[in-house]
Amino acid sequence: MSVLSGKTALVTGGSRGIGRAIVERLAGAGAAVAFNYARSAEAAEAIARGIKNSGGKAFALQADVAQSAEVRRLFDGAEKALGALDIVVANAGVYMQKPLAECTEADYDYVFNTNTRGVFFTLQEAARRLRDGGRIIVISTGGTKMHFPDASLYLGSKGAIEQFARSLALELGPRRIAVNVLSPGFTATDMLPSEFREYAESLSPFRRVGEPEDVADVALFLAGDESRWVTAQNLQAGGGVV
Repeated sequence: MSVLSGKTALVTGGSRGIGRAIVERLAGAGAAVAFNYARSAEAAEAIARGIKNSGGKAFALQADVAQSAEVRRLFDGAEKALGALDIVVANAGVYMQKPLAECTEADYDYVFNTNTRGVFFTLQEAARRLRDGGRIIVISTGGTKMHFPDASLYLGSKGAIEQFARSLALELGPRRIAVNVLSPGFTATDMLPSEFREYAESLSPFRRVGEPEDVADVALFLAGDESRWVTAQNLQAGGGVV
């Protein structure tokens, strides 16, 4: 399956979880993919090597997206490795479970610097550099449609990026660039607390939590030509959890 043959993609936070699954799915569909990692160089290089051994193209690049200068450096590195970009997936994010009254200024900076500031500057670079007809996918969470205690920082940071995407979709529409939000539900990654799993399974009509590959398949749809008439949307990929 080479529906993305000849396309280039950059995925932030692509070394684990949903980001890794998206990197592998896009590469498996024929795209040349660059992705960043913050610290785990060995794991990231192993992912890139596995894709290359399977006949794909992937490049791991170190960058901390919480720093705007590093976001620019990441895009420079991706363009140097791949050429002009067709697809950008803003996936990098962190999770914190803590009552609002107990959150510190450092907690706020930790979550918002990556989840909100990082996505903002990723979208800014994508808007400036993406080829016409491209795709931008912003990874949020189905949690912004629900009500949870102890998640104010995380959900607040994700709610903001959904608004970034809505506005950007209107700005980039004349260039035929589609901008969409993809909101996973409970997914089996290290960001899902183990004590939530049984409860999460009970909420889905499928009686299971999602796998990263479930979300990656939806990302592939949004990255390809089949989604050319879809923009400014928030696509829920949560197994029917509402």
